[in-house]
This record gives sequence, structure tokens and C-alpha cells, in this order.
Amino acid sequence: MTALLGHLVIAPVLLPLLSAVLIVTLGDRRRPLACQAISVGNCAALMLASIYLLSWSATGQPAAYSLGNWPAPYGIVLVLDRLSALMVMLTSVLALAAAWYSAGGWDARGRHFHALLQLQLMGLNGAFLTGDLFNLFVFFELLLIASYGLMLHGGGVARMRATLHYIVFNLVASTLFLLAVSLLYGMTGTLNMADLALQVAAAPAEDATLIQSAGLLLLLVFAVKAAVLPLGFWLQDGYRSASAPVACLFSVMTKVGVYAILRICTLIFSDEAGAGANLGAAWVLPLGLATLAVAAAGVLASRSLIVLVTCMVTASVGSMLIGIGMFTQQGIAAALYYMVNSTFALALLFLLAGEIAHARGRLGTDLLPGPAMDNGARLAGVYLFAAVAAAGLPPVSGFIAKVGLMQSTVNSAWHASVWSVLLVAGLLTVIALARSGSMLFWRSGAVAASALRAGQDQGEGDGAAHATATAAPPAGSHAPFGPLWLLVAALVALTAGARPVQAFLDSTSEQLLHPDAYIESVIRPETGDQPEDINLDGDRLRAGAAGLMGSDAAPGHLLPVRLSAAGGGAP
Repeated sequence: MTALLGHLVIAPVLLPLLSAVLIVTLGDRRRPLACQAISVGNCAALMLASIYLLSWSATGQPAAYSLGNWPAPYGIVLVLDRLSALMVMLTSVLALAAAWYSAGGWDARGRHFHALLQLQLMGLNGAFLTGDLFNLFVFFELLLIASYGLMLHGGGVARMRATLHYIVFNLVASTLFLLAVSLLYGMTGTLNMADLALQVAAAPAEDATLIQSAGLLLLLVFAVKAAVLPLGFWLQDGYRSASAPVACLFSVMTKVGVYAILRICTLIFSDEAGAGANLGAAWVLPLGLATLAVAAAGVLASRSLIVLVTCMVTASVGSMLIGIGMFTQQGIAAALYYMVNSTFALALLFLLAGEIAHARGRLGTDLLPGPAMDNGARLAGVYLFAAVAAAGLPPVSGFIAKVGLMQSTVNSAWHASVWSVLLVAGLLTVIALARSGSMLFWRSGAVAASALRAGQDQGEGDGAAHATATAAPPAGSHAPFGPLWLLVAALVALTAGARPVQAFLDSTSEQLLHPDAYIESVIRPETGDQPEDINLDGDRLRAGAAGLMGSDAAPGHLLPVRLSAAGGGAP
């Protein structure tokens, strides 16, 4: 039973792939209900599996899953640690909300919605679990290809234009990614991230320039994925043109870039990385401050709820980079807590924008006086809760996250700058959200002709041009409200369980800043075979062909790790 449960490490990658194949085979036009059931059921199963993986990761020791039983650094390896388990769980919750919400008619506006959603889920989970840079590139491309189809889902000129910009930007970033990977492989002879940590630390001084160049290229690429200023302008049109369930899932897309920045800066280019030591220390925090400041101005200037929430996605990235840029245990833990809170809150606001657009009809989410909405009180209550969480006001978890970010900079030279930007940005966000709520819910009634004309005259520059983002699903259908309650429950649980969650995140940040256990679980697993000898010159010797090939083992093998002090072991 233990060995069987151990294979759950690959489940977040394998199950979405199998579900996508099954959905395509059945055909979403021939058997739409069956495809919906498969998609929603798989997302629910993955959420349960991710909860188990998260609970196992709390035992402390990372686990390496060797595909084909080829040992690292030669073969493909998936690594489960606290951070990857957290990201997989976060993704699975959003995927369940998006798949469930889309079943109300959004998925019928185009073909292959659920198949693309499952492939997107596979790419996201693979990016969080993979243990080498090349497969990080592969999973990046997989999730991007799926996101192109999801962004276009439903058609329309606005979506076509936004998707074209999105594709071009990411193709350039992918080219730079390959260049950076090639440079690192040429210098070190490996792309396994744990092995890279060893090889970069031992690299000769004459290779320092090329290694640093490769590292900076990687930071540039991940900054594009995270929509960091000034590389994130693709995000505005893309997110506000996407349908509500797609935008909900895309709430975690920018976090892939943030995750990658955090992973390489603490593992490959840590303070013990020799020539590549502290590569991101001079860049991450200042870029986070600039991103947050510009995004906060965009939040205040927004004339549509969907535009406002999209700007808040960028602002959340800036806030996370401020905590990560401290490169301290407290700062990283605060950034991770903020990431979980903001992802759930913004996903909830995206779904809520879809409900508001459905209720307001032609006005969509434009911040103009409109008719009273059906179920307006319920929508207003959920909006108030989501706005409080997203703005970082007490007593919801967003306040805890903001306080943690500010406390993490108390002893830093950036103390005054960080507090000033965080407080001013928070104030602007509160003003913008309060104004939006007042316009959408309090100033409801008969629509004046002048308001309608104002909505029509906004043109391409505002929410009216992007009405497809929150357009109503086909006639006769209506999205379920359950997914919104799911995200509300997640935020309530995050608030109520703040102490144990913070303890877990403190341990996560400590594990990231001291990656010895991660490296040992990947490179020096405790198996029955004779161990691989790795010296700091990069030469690798293995005693015996049987140990390398693993001919007597199963195709997929979870490399055993040490038992924890509490008696837990590898799943």
C-alpha cells in the first residue's frame, strides 16, 4: 500500500493527461455531459491527492520520483518538497473551481475546453514538480500551448488580438529560455537542478561570466512569465479577454514565474553558489517594488472590474517579489502566505466578475450605474469578502499576509521604501475596490441613456472592448455558484488556520534556504544499489551497470528517503 501511494507523486501530471485523451476520444460535442463529468471529477480527485501530498511533505524530507528508474542526474526526476506540494494543491483547487464553473455553459462556447484545461493542469503541475531545467521548459511550453487555446475559447476579435500578443511575447521568452539552458549545460554538463547546485558552486572562475549570464537570462525569462515590470504588459489584454473560468485558472499562471524565480535563486544560485552566488539579490526586490507601484496606479485608474482585477494580479506579483527579494526565512514565508491568499481572492473576483456581467447584461463589468441585479445581495456579500481579502484588510488572511511582508523588512535597508509602497498601494486598492462596489451594487437602478452611451464610447481602451471576458454563457444556461463558495471556503480556512499554515510556510522557507536535503534526495538517494559518486569537478562514477539501469525495478520508482523523527517516511 505504501508503494502504491508513493506513485501519487506523478498523479498530478499523469491524471490530467489521461483525462485529456479520454475527453478528446469521447468528443465534447457528442458527449458534453460525460466530458464535463470527467474533467470535474479528475480535478476533484487531484485536489484530494494534492492534500495527501501536502500532508506528506510536512514530514520534512523531499522525495524524488525517478521516471523509468533512471537515476538523477541522468534521467527525468520529479521532486516533491513542501513548496512543490503547496503549488500543486493551490493549482488543483483553482482547477476544480474553473472546471465546475465552466459546466454552467462557458465550456459550450467553443471546442475542446475541458481537454485544454486538463493539458493546462498537466503543464502547471509538471512545472512545479520537475527537478530539471529542460523539463521545466517542456512543461512551460505545454501549459502555454494549452493556454493559447483557452484564451481563444469563445472567439472574438479582442481575444484574437490579445492571444497574438501573448504568443509572440512568450515565444521570445522561450527562445531566451533555450539559450540560457544551453549555456548552463555547456558550462556544467547537467540540467538537473540539484546537480546544477553542485556544479555551479564548483565552477572555475573563468566560467563565472557565462554562468552569470545564463542565470540572468533565466531570471529575465521567469520575469516575463510572472509579468514583472516592464515585461508584463502582455498580461492586461490577455487576462481581461479570457472567459471567467479561464481567468480563474490563469490566476496561478504568473505564480509559475514567481515559483521558478524562487526555486533557482535558492537552489542553483544560492549564497553558496560560488560564481553565481546571490544572483537575484540585486534585482528581485527593486523589481517587485516597481511592479507593485505601477500596478497600484493601474488599479486606481481602472474603469471596469475585470481590468481592476487584472491589475491586481500584477500587483500581487510585485508584493510576492518584495518578500522573496529579502531572501530571509521570514520574508519568503510571508511571500508564500501572500501568494496563497491573493491567488484564491483574485480567482474568486474573476468568477464574480463573470456573475456580475451575466446579471448586468450589456454593461458587463463596466463601472457605470446599471439595473439592479438578480441575487444582488448575495453577489455584494461575496464581493465584500473577496475585496477585503484581496486588499489585505482585517480580519481576513490578506491582512496577515501584508503584516508579514512588512515585518520581514524591519531590519532591512529597504524598510522605508517597502513600507511606503505597500501602504500606499494598499490604500489605492481599497479606494478602487470600494468605488467599484459602490458603483456596481449601491448605485443600481434604471440605466440612464447617458450611462449607456458612456459605456459604448469607452471603445477598445476599457472593459466594453473586452466584454468577451465576462460575457454571459449561452442562453438557457447559468454557471453554478458552488465554485465561488469553494474559493470563499478556501479563504476562510486560510484565515482560521493561519497559525498552522504559517508554521508550514516557515518550514518551507527554511527548506528552500537550506537545500541540502533536496539535493541529497535527488542525487544521493538511499537505495539498495551502490551509490553514485559525485565529485565537485563534475565527474560521475557509478559502480556497476545494474545500479545505473535499474533493470530489476519498476518503470516508475519513488526513491526512498529517510524516515522522519515522527516515524513518517516516503509515501
